[in-house]
Amino acid sequence: MPAVSKGDGMRGLAVFISDIRNCKSKEAEIKRINKELANIRSKFKGDKALDGYSKKKYVCKLLFIFLLGHDIDFGHMEAVNLLSSNKYTEKQIGYLFISVLVNSNSELIRLINNAIKNDLASRNPTFMCLALHCIANVGSREMGEAFAADIPRILVAGDSMDSVKQSAALCLLRLYKASPDLVPMGEWTARVVHLLNDQHMGVVTAAVSLITCLCKKNPDDFKTCISLAVSRLSRIVSSASTDLQDYTYYFVPAPWLSVKLLRLLQCYPPPEDAAVKGRLVECLETVLNKAQEPPKSKKVQHSNAKNAILFETISLIIHYDSEPNLLVRACNQLGQFLQHRETNLRYLALESMCTLASSEFSHEAVKTHIDTVINALKTERDVSVRQRAADLLYAMCDRSNAKQIVSEMLRYLETADYAIREEIVLKVAILAEKYAVDYSWYVDTILNLIRIAGDYVSEEVWYRVLQIVTNRDDVQGYAAKTVFEALQAPACHENMVKVGGYILGEFGNLIAGDPRSSPPVQFSLLHSKFHLCSVATRALLLSTYIKFINLFPETKATIQGVLRAGSQLRNADVELQQRAVEYLTLSSVASTDVLATVLEEMPPFPERESSILAKLKRKKGPGAGSALEDGRRDPSSHDINGGVEPTASTVSTPSPSADLLGLRAAPPPAAPPAPTGAGSLLVDVFSDGPAAQPSLGPTPEEAFLSELEPPAPESPMALLADPAPAADPGPEDIGPPIPEADELLNKFVCRNNGVLFENQLLQIGVKSEFRQNLGRMYLFYGNKTSVQFQNFSPTVVHPGDLQTQLAVQTKRVASQVDGGAQVQQVLNIECLRDFLTPPLLSVRFRYGGAPQSLTLKLPVTINKFFQPTEMAAQDFFQRWKQLSLPQQEAQKIFKANHPMDAEVTKAKLLGFGSALLDNVDPNPENFVGAGIIQTKALQVGCLLRLEPNAQAQMYRLTLRTSKEPVSRHLCELLAQQF
Repeated sequence: MPAVSKGDGMRGLAVFISDIRNCKSKEAEIKRINKELANIRSKFKGDKALDGYSKKKYVCKLLFIFLLGHDIDFGHMEAVNLLSSNKYTEKQIGYLFISVLVNSNSELIRLINNAIKNDLASRNPTFMCLALHCIANVGSREMGEAFAADIPRILVAGDSMDSVKQSAALCLLRLYKASPDLVPMGEWTARVVHLLNDQHMGVVTAAVSLITCLCKKNPDDFKTCISLAVSRLSRIVSSASTDLQDYTYYFVPAPWLSVKLLRLLQCYPPPEDAAVKGRLVECLETVLNKAQEPPKSKKVQHSNAKNAILFETISLIIHYDSEPNLLVRACNQLGQFLQHRETNLRYLALESMCTLASSEFSHEAVKTHIDTVINALKTERDVSVRQRAADLLYAMCDRSNAKQIVSEMLRYLETADYAIREEIVLKVAILAEKYAVDYSWYVDTILNLIRIAGDYVSEEVWYRVLQIVTNRDDVQGYAAKTVFEALQAPACHENMVKVGGYILGEFGNLIAGDPRSSPPVQFSLLHSKFHLCSVATRALLLSTYIKFINLFPETKATIQGVLRAGSQLRNADVELQQRAVEYLTLSSVASTDVLATVLEEMPPFPERESSILAKLKRKKGPGAGSALEDGRRDPSSHDINGGVEPTASTVSTPSPSADLLGLRAAPPPAAPPAPTGAGSLLVDVFSDGPAAQPSLGPTPEEAFLSELEPPAPESPMALLADPAPAADPGPEDIGPPIPEADELLNKFVCRNNGVLFENQLLQIGVKSEFRQNLGRMYLFYGNKTSVQFQNFSPTVVHPGDLQTQLAVQTKRVASQVDGGAQVQQVLNIECLRDFLTPPLLSVRFRYGGAPQSLTLKLPVTINKFFQPTEMAAQDFFQRWKQLSLPQQEAQKIFKANHPMDAEVTKAKLLGFGSALLDNVDPNPENFVGAGIIQTKALQVGCLLRLEPNAQAQMYRLTLRTSKEPVSRHLCELLAQQF
């Protein structure tokens, strides 16, 4: 690159910068800047033509002013003119200004593209590099369309300079990441692979970055790179530091290129060619051998470069998972790092060993370091390292060391950081269930969990222990005795009261023979906790009391006195009041036989997979790896997994990921309430199995969600549900949606209630509510005439594959609608997967003998299953960067169709479903939101940013999600609201 001559010093720029630095106040700085802007504007508009040096100087001043945070609205044309200069410094400043200040929608983009084309065709390597750098820095789709076909030709041309090839490879990589569809795959793809053999190491490094990105989408096109990458890696690894002097970093030859080559090889399975595979294994062994050698320098840079290659090598060994010798050696090498004085190395070693623990070849080797990992859990000062230690203990656990690991994690839990307590509780619960050698140990472990960290024991955990106790006759007496003793503690966590209430209500009779745990003692112990508990727990205890009347008739008078107390019969909470009244009446009116039938012992729960693992995966986030799933299978292990061995009566086990809400985990109802008119309180609203189970007085949200669960076919509720029509019409049986269907649908994107359709005959109103992946919608059909509608039949139709993405359960309505009357239809909705098209609502009826039909789009869009998520600015930007792949972002710039009012915009965004985050965007005029799309199959995180420009009456909307179709669809939906 040419050196800058003394004449290019731009003294005027230096003086201006000095003046700005010497300003004593913000006002003085603004005054000086305004003066300079006026001077530059007059120079640009003056009659006298400016020479290249003056243009460069003034453009530099504008660039400096812009970097100070001030808007620049002129000087763009002068910067473009600098591109045609033959002087390097002038052309460089022109490209710099354009890269920073010119956006992809600028009217000057065509002139800029012409200048870039001229420089690319000039064959001047310096000018070509400047042009390629500009394309990469701007990276817009327009530039991609203009140059995506030219850059590959420059990259593989035989006469291109090394610096040009390097710039071309990185420029093509930038365009591919921004717009993959614009980069054509052609004959150049085979030639670009051979750049791995290039003599210039800079070209090889850039080419590896490009090939790694390209092969992830088109692996077959770049398979030939494996042997070339192995060959190049072998030459680097076996070379001395003096052989690659220009690319040796603190005695480590080409560390960045080595790491990139190792990452490229992780995109493919082990080489099939025996010679290539043998050479690669030799390379990996050499790296592991070098790690054992004494360091050639005490500088931290040397150890960092050396360890970077080592850890990437271990990642490749883990990826292949086919070389037992290498896996064990890698494990031993990581074990040495576990006690290293450098915190980062200990963290990385623990993280890598978590993955190694899931390999059948290295699992035993990992277990040898159990004492070191336990010590790290106790003594590490960094919470993130302690968390990785807990992850590794979880991953290395099997039947032989389960008791030791669980006891150590329980001991650590007493002093653990609050940030990781819930995660450790979930892990202990999973390990205790998976590797329990006897059920009494499992019960003790869960009760210890509740005692030590009751606030962090989620419902899934204690639901699970109740399910297992209910299903195992041999542990019920022990569980009743243990929980009775636990309840005698002066300070008892509410979750312990819940567990105790259920177990004593079901199995208290098993310990009633001991005078120390006689029925009156059990009742008084539970009732002593009553006034300290929440409403949900009191409701459970009331159910336990009515169970006691059935189990222990001698307690009937005492319990009826409690139920008859004014504090219960006139309780402000309607749930407690209703239970007290109904239980009191049930105990007074029902005969002994009826009471025994209604309050009989809970039947065994159907075997199902625990929802605790699904909760742990959600806790770890979407990146949770194999350490959680733990693909190893211990042949000797016998998972409790519901506490029953599979029998003919057990149902199939759903996958954990299918139970994202935990609604299908077994609930812990203590006793059924008195039957109501509909009998619905006797139905298990949480379970998907046939066993009927009572309600516990859930929270309003739980009640809402549970009501939406479709009844099991064998349950009594199934007999009460309205039967669905025999066969709904398919999309081919109904007419197309009315022309204004899309417009009517858009009205409901940001709201849930309103009139969906109205004409002279019929009015259709909508009222809906959505929580998590479930929803309930009420449709109101109003007959606006005085004539009765005959054969009235509204049905919901799923076009295309929507049936697998959205489940809609409808209830029949009356086939006649009198004149002036209104009928209501209830729809229960469950989002199974992300979907793009709404269901159709087909309404058919006869009016005055003439058939009438109408097809609308039902206002159910993917954003209805948005759960708002609050997060701090740091978390937002971290997640924003994680969602940086081009296919994860959707952006739209559009004109405002409505007056731009900040409050209205805010209301629409809230109605859309996301949480609005304050003090995140540096510009207070912008809106930033976050949320999670809840479906049954998965959760899709979503971040949005809306930038209004009141002056131009335009918006820029950017959405980033973990799924490309969701990003684009949400962007289209939301953009139509403004």
